[in-house]
Amino acid sequence: MISPSMIEDAHPSVGLDASRFVRRDGERWYVAQTLHNREMLAALHLDAQGFRNFLPRFRKTVRHARKLREVIAPVFRGYVFIILDSERDSWRSINGTIGICKLLNMMGRPIPVPDGVVEALFAAVEPSGLVRLGGELWPGQPVRILAGPFAGGLGVLDRLDAKGRVRVLLNIMGGQAAMMMDRAQLTAV
Repeated sequence: MISPSMIEDAHPSVGLDASRFVRRDGERWYVAQTLHNREMLAALHLDAQGFRNFLPRFRKTVRHARKLREVIAPVFRGYVFIILDSERDSWRSINGTIGICKLLNMMGRPIPVPDGVVEALFAAVEPSGLVRLGGELWPGQPVRILAGPFAGGLGVLDRLDAKGRVRVLLNIMGGQAAMMMDRAQLTAV
């Protein structure tokens, strides 16, 4: 059993051995929804079961009671990525994993993440094991959306602000639509 102290002591680069993330024939990335604030617990239990998973995390500053402090937080709160071959692996056991709510699926089959999304996140991982978010983004740059209803969509970065919010001109149906989103949801193309 994994104790709460093991989770607190876990190094940010837990499970970030690059060779673990090379997909073999038939394997794809999938997404599991976690219980509230249980992303790291879920990732550790998936590791213990032999499921290769990736929990992208970043350093952010939070303000509480007039004090600022830096914390390590998941890039996508409530989700963890898992490599599976849906034909070979016993993926249904993921739903019973401690910390996991469910493997995202449609009509009883897991839904794969579009190719390149997780790979782009993994490419942004620094030696510390944390994801570098938008450090190289500037207005006018082409970007790809990594999360949300427009995941995989292409657009142009229109504006950045100091709070980590960006305005993206998304290419939709032959035109451009302006959308506000978190900087963490973008990667440079």
